Amino acid sequence: MSEFKRTLVTTALPYANGPVHVGHLAGVYVPADIYARYLRLKGEEVLLIGGSDEHGVPIAIKARKEGVSPKAIIDRYHEMIKQAFAELGISFDVYSRTSSPVHHELASDFFKKLHDDGKFVQRSSMQFYDEAAKQFLPDRYIVGTCPHCGNERAYGDQCEACGTSLNATDLIHPLSAITGNVPELKETTHWYLPLDEYENWLKEWILKEHEEWKPNVYGQCKSWLDSGLQPRAVTRDLDWGIPVPLDDCEGKVLYVWFDAPIGYVSATKELTPEWETYWKDPETRIVHFIGKDNIVFHCIIFPAMLKAEGTYNLPDNVPANEFLNLEGEKISTTRDWAIWLHEYLVDFKDKQDVLRYVLTAIAPETKDSDFTWKDFQARNNNELVAIYGNFVNRALVLTRKYHDNRVPARGEVTERDKEVMEEINKSVERVEMCLNTFHFRDALREAMGLARTGNKYLADTEPWKIAEKEPDRVATVLNVCLQVAASLSTLMEPFMPFSSARLREFMAIDPVAWKDMGMNAVAAGHALGEGGLLFEKIEDKTIQMQVDRLEEKKRRLAARETQSAPAKEDVSIDDFGRMDIRVGTVVAAEKVAKTKKLMRLTVDMGTEQRTVVSGIAEQFSPEEVTGKQVCVVANLMPRMLKGIESKGMILMAEDPDGKLSFVAPDKAVEPGAIVR
Repeated sequence: MSEFKRTLVTTALPYANGPVHVGHLAGVYVPADIYARYLRLKGEEVLLIGGSDEHGVPIAIKARKEGVSPKAIIDRYHEMIKQAFAELGISFDVYSRTSSPVHHELASDFFKKLHDDGKFVQRSSMQFYDEAAKQFLPDRYIVGTCPHCGNERAYGDQCEACGTSLNATDLIHPLSAITGNVPELKETTHWYLPLDEYENWLKEWILKEHEEWKPNVYGQCKSWLDSGLQPRAVTRDLDWGIPVPLDDCEGKVLYVWFDAPIGYVSATKELTPEWETYWKDPETRIVHFIGKDNIVFHCIIFPAMLKAEGTYNLPDNVPANEFLNLEGEKISTTRDWAIWLHEYLVDFKDKQDVLRYVLTAIAPETKDSDFTWKDFQARNNNELVAIYGNFVNRALVLTRKYHDNRVPARGEVTERDKEVMEEINKSVERVEMCLNTFHFRDALREAMGLARTGNKYLADTEPWKIAEKEPDRVATVLNVCLQVAASLSTLMEPFMPFSSARLREFMAIDPVAWKDMGMNAVAAGHALGEGGLLFEKIEDKTIQMQVDRLEEKKRRLAARETQSAPAKEDVSIDDFGRMDIRVGTVVAAEKVAKTKKLMRLTVDMGTEQRTVVSGIAEQFSPEEVTGKQVCVVANLMPRMLKGIESKGMILMAEDPDGKLSFVAPDKAVEPGAIVR
C-alpha cells in the first residue's frame, strides 16, 4: 500500500426496496468498515463511500405491489438503511443515493461521453411485451417455470429455487407479472457496451496483473473471460430510472447496472470538491467491497466502462465475499427468511459489537457460511464474555483492590512477563498482515488471541494469592495486564468500536494510536475509571425467542406458498385413468435413520405388502400411523430414497399452515380397494 497516498473504499449499493439483513452485513459492510477503520487508525488517508441504489426493476415492482410511487419506496427504505448502518457503526464518510441530482447529472454525462465517443453499439432485439399493460417487460416482470428444476415461480433473470441464471425466453409458459397475461415478443432498440472488444485487455489486466485477488473473485472472472464476453445492454425499457439522455428515447432509462456503480463517483463528488483526486489521481487506491453476485459487474463490466471513458482509475482490489446462509437455508428477502438489522438493533439493544464480532468470525470469505442463533449465543458467552470481557474486568477489579485504582509501576519482569509483553507487538503485526490481505476472520482471531493471552496470564500468575507477600510482583502483573487491555482497546476497534470506546471509558484513557500499542500504552500512576462489564451473557430464553420467530416465519411461508400454488394444467380422463390409486393399511412404520422427514412404511395392499417411503416423520410418529388406512398411488415407478426402494406414494392433504392429513376412506375397507 506504500505506493499509494490515499485509499477509496466503496461498498455495494443496497437496493432501497427493503431493509438490510445479516447477509448484507457479513458479505460487504462489516468487512469494509473494519478495513476503513483500520486504515484511519494507522493514520492513512481513506474515504468510505456508500449509498442506496434507487433505480431498477425491484423498486418498481415493490411500488406497484404497494400501490405507491417508486419515490415513496426509496425515501422510506433509504432512511431506514442509512439509520441502521449508522447505529451499527458503519463509518461512512458519505452515504448518498442514486436519485440525487448530482448522480443523475454525472451518470447522464458519463453515458453521453461514451455515446459521443462511439463506445456503444445500437441493436434491435425481440423482447417480451405486455399488450394489456402497454409496456415492455423487464426480466423480473416475467414469471414462469424454470427449465432446470421445474419451479413454477421462477423469474425471467433467475430461478430462486435452484439459483440458475436465466433469460426470460428460457422460461416455460412465461407470464407477465403485471397482468398475468401471456406476453408477446416485440422488437425494441437499445445501446450496448461491446464487452467483447475489451476481452483481451481484461484478460491481461485481471488474469496477469491481479493474480493476488481472492481465489473466488479471480476464479469467477476467469470463468467469464474463458467463456467469451458478449455485448451488454446499457439501456432498457422502463418508466423508473435515469432517462436516456438522447433524443427520441422516451420510455427508456439507463440500465441499473450501468448507473449504479457510477453512484460511487457521484457520492464522492457530493462529499468533496476534490472528488477527482480520489477517482483520477494514480496515487489513489480503489477497493470495492461487494458480494459474489456483484463480482462480474465490478471486475469486468465497470472496469470496461471506466476504460472506455478513459480518465478514471481502475480498482486495485475487489475482495468479494461469498453468501451467508441462515440456519442452514439460503437467505431470501422475498421469502422473509432473514435477520433484519433494524430488528436486531431493537431486540439486542447496545449489542452492536456482538453482531459485528460474530459476523466477522463466520464471514463467508472463500465459501458460503451459516449463521445460527445458537452459535451467536455461544460466541458471545464463551468468547466475548468468558475471555475478553473476563480478562478486562478482572484486571480492572484487581487494580482497584490492590492499587487504589491506579496503574501500578512495573518492577522486575520475569520471562513469563516478557512473553506477554512481546505478544502484544506480535499480535499487532499479525493483525496488520491479515487486514492488509483482506483476511478478516484471521485478523479477528489474532486480535482475540491477545485477549486469550492476557486472560491466561492473569489466571496463571494468580495475583490475588500473592498480594500480601509479593506486592511488587502483583504490581508488575497488573501493569502488564493493563498494557494489554489498553492495546486491545485499539486492536479491537476496527472490529468492535463500541466496546473499544467503553473499554477506554473504563480505563479513563484517550484513544491509543496504532503505533503506540505495546508496553507503554498507559502510563504508571494513571487513575482508572469506574469500570464495568464489557459484555453481558445472553440467556437461553432470549435466543429461543429468535429461534421461535424464525420457525413462525417458516410456518407463514409454507402457508403462503400453499395458498398461492397455481392450479396445474387440465388433464384428460384418460390421463387420470392411468393412475392406480388403492387403499392400503399401514402394518409397520419406522423413521429412516439420519433423516428428519422420512418414514419407512410397510403397507398391506391386499395381494401384497410393499414398502413406501414418505416424508411425514416430522408430523407423525410411527405409532400414530401404524394401523391407519391410506390411499396409495400404486403404479408409481419405484425409486431409491436413502438406500430404500419406495414402491408407491401416500396421498396427503396439506392445509395453509403446512399441517398434513391422510387422504383415506371415511370407513374401513378391505386393503387393495380401488379409488375411482
